[in-house]
Amino acid sequence: MIAKISSGQDTAGLVRYLFDTKKAKDHTDPHLVASWDGFAPDPGRTDDFDATKKLLVADLNLHVKQARRLGRAPEKHTWHCSIRAATTDRHLSDEEWADIARRIVATTGIAPEGDPDGCRWVAVRHAPDHIHIAATKVRADLSAARHWNDYLTADRELAAIEKEYGLFQVVRGDRTAAKRPTRAEQEKARRSGHDKPARERLRATIRAAVAAATSTEEFIHLLNHTDGVLVEVVHFPSGDLRGYKFASQDTTTADKEPVWFSGSELAPDLSFPRIQERLENIEPQPTNQPGRRRSNPWHQATATAERIPHRLDQADDEASQAHLAAFGEALDALPLLVPQPLRPQLREAASAFERATRSRIRAEHHHARALRGAVRAMVREPAPRDGAVVAMFLDAAILVVIAAARWHQLHRHDQQVTAAHQTLLHLQAAYDHAAAAPLAALAQRQPPQQAVERQIRRLRQVVPDHAEQVIADPAFDALAVALAEAEAAGHDPERLLQQAADQRALDDAGSAARVLIWRIQRLTAPSEPSTPTLDSASTRRTPPTSTRQPSAQQSATSGQRRR
Repeated sequence: MIAKISSGQDTAGLVRYLFDTKKAKDHTDPHLVASWDGFAPDPGRTDDFDATKKLLVADLNLHVKQARRLGRAPEKHTWHCSIRAATTDRHLSDEEWADIARRIVATTGIAPEGDPDGCRWVAVRHAPDHIHIAATKVRADLSAARHWNDYLTADRELAAIEKEYGLFQVVRGDRTAAKRPTRAEQEKARRSGHDKPARERLRATIRAAVAAATSTEEFIHLLNHTDGVLVEVVHFPSGDLRGYKFASQDTTTADKEPVWFSGSELAPDLSFPRIQERLENIEPQPTNQPGRRRSNPWHQATATAERIPHRLDQADDEASQAHLAAFGEALDALPLLVPQPLRPQLREAASAFERATRSRIRAEHHHARALRGAVRAMVREPAPRDGAVVAMFLDAAILVVIAAARWHQLHRHDQQVTAAHQTLLHLQAAYDHAAAAPLAALAQRQPPQQAVERQIRRLRQVVPDHAEQVIADPAFDALAVALAEAEAAGHDPERLLQQAADQRALDDAGSAARVLIWRIQRLTAPSEPSTPTLDSASTRRTPPTSTRQPSAQQSATSGQRRR
């Protein structure tokens, strides 16, 4: 069930609408199912409709008029709550709707149970699947109704009603979701030929910039050099940075100002203080030195991501929330780094998981410094030449999202659970595409049968609980090759298998063989020769393109409505 609550100042107009059957064609047989005292006049059950309607309006307005004489009546004195059942629900009886109405006015504070001074209200049913509650917000003692957070309390009560009545249980949020585009914004996007409104496009662009930046100055610089995005930097009188506003260039016309959004209007975690907090908690990567060898940043990010499911199993909710937020940044960065065929699915995955990165639990971002640092290192590298490293990270990402869905489920974060499940669909599609070529190339190098049988014995010895499943997996041939090549390179296959299995339980994996392949390849990957640090803006695979990196002071002050 879904409630929609609003306030107004015209009791007669509200009652007229609820009982109208001429303009509103879907209104059939309007009538009262409940009222404040059970004896309110019902215009739908009388021969003299107009007279009864006036009488009902006068009764509802009684306390409002009394309070108005004392100057105590609120300007918007009407309270209107519509409650609609799901299309799949059975049609409730008038008595059931009456019970629901009484529970809603009681829990919202309009007419608390057992309170003789509660507000006057009526519940009108004019369609099979919903009712409307109309009330006036002045109590019998002429004080104002105490209905703070009425939508939230009504929604909680409706969740309980759904369970008790056996109705469809709506996926509910925790008031941390990003604001949805209005109908006007959606229509404007369609007229301008965009598949998404400016609000959603800006949100995705800003999240990608956060994932690429290492400081607030660089963050603003990146957005200033992003095509189609306007940035306005706001300062305190002292000159210190206060925040920023964003607009999409296509919302600007010759005679109108662009439609500006603050970061918090786009998403709760995109306010300037929240972004600043995240950017201050990035683990710096080791400086490259000539002659030294370094590990692949994709391998570092994969190893860090693989530890997240274990982190989510701990009792530290603030740390878990931080790891989910940092993983969301990794997904935001991926479309900038991977080959073109993978980008559509990964953009959808990042967009879906955005909802799973927030909850009422406040993140302590210092716990996720390592993953943020690894993601920034990935961004500053050239595109990976080996498709296996992308498949390796996506394989780990799938396990993270499965663990995230489980963590949100335990905390009853319904919308976040749904978002995680949607993310899995897109990640799995991207992974299947990314993994196909590397796995096929491995399988073609199949070792002699004697070597394959040796790997089978090792599997049964090291991972007995999963051995038969792995052997029957279509990817087993590629795993046998990976183990044989590691052995030829001087590694201990049994130790490698044990290390790969110990990194994370294989129970969540759709293909345990594939998980073992990527872990073994990462464990045996040689370090890369050190190269000069890729620190110039022209080498970074980030949303904007630029030719030089301005100083911090220039970045913070040159953002006034620039592209």
